[in-house]
Amino acid sequence: MIELEVRDLTVAFGPERQRVRAVEDVSFAIARGACFGLVGESGCGKSTVLRVIAGLNRDYGGTVSLRGTPVPPRRDKAYYKRVQMVFQDPYGSLHPGKTVYSQIMGPMLVHKLAGAEQRVDRALEAVGLGTAFRFRYPHQLSGGQRQRVAIARALALEPEVLLLDEPTSALDVSVQAEILNLLADLREREGLTYLLVSHDLAVIAHLCEELAVMDRGRIVEALTRDQLVRGETKVDSTRRLLEASEELGEDRLPPEAPR
Repeated sequence: MIELEVRDLTVAFGPERQRVRAVEDVSFAIARGACFGLVGESGCGKSTVLRVIAGLNRDYGGTVSLRGTPVPPRRDKAYYKRVQMVFQDPYGSLHPGKTVYSQIMGPMLVHKLAGAEQRVDRALEAVGLGTAFRFRYPHQLSGGQRQRVAIARALALEPEVLLLDEPTSALDVSVQAEILNLLADLREREGLTYLLVSHDLAVIAHLCEELAVMDRGRIVEALTRDQLVRGETKVDSTRRLLEASEELGEDRLPPEAPR
């Protein structure tokens, strides 16, 4: 079954006579429980696609569908419970003046979910932090711990889809491995569907079974992970990304990283 589908997505910015198309005719589908990667150089439009799916950009053409049902540009609360986003900068996405507890509790108060206290504790345990972190502030946490809190905040709503916007790019390599392994475990344990945006093919190969390469607002190539690892690419955009990655997949990540 298809969990998330994007068809003929087009996004343009600027006044009418000077409009620039940041995304043009982008289409892909993600099966339930799969991880799909959207990869490309900075400015290629991949994060713009993610913002449309997340409901942060309502001015677009084309359709976004969740389990076969098209969703309108203005999403309702039920959609935001089912689809959650983890942002690139774990410090910027957390309020510096609020505790871990209040940041995870916030979305549950918006959605008026029962058992919110227990949900906070379960979410913290799920990301490997535990309840001892409830009343710490972001500045008291490492970068990896902050990203775990951001993931816990998304998990607390028990979503079906996680949108991951460069979730490890602000972290050093050893911590990247820990977060990627955590995401892999959570996906398997919770039955989540992922859309992962990254400029790093090694990160994509670590998590995703399928990927699409974007260049100048368009998808220029679609590959499986096996094709990517074997270097079976037909376009220059993918070759440039391959050259920028010394190795693909888990070999590039520290083997001792806990899963």
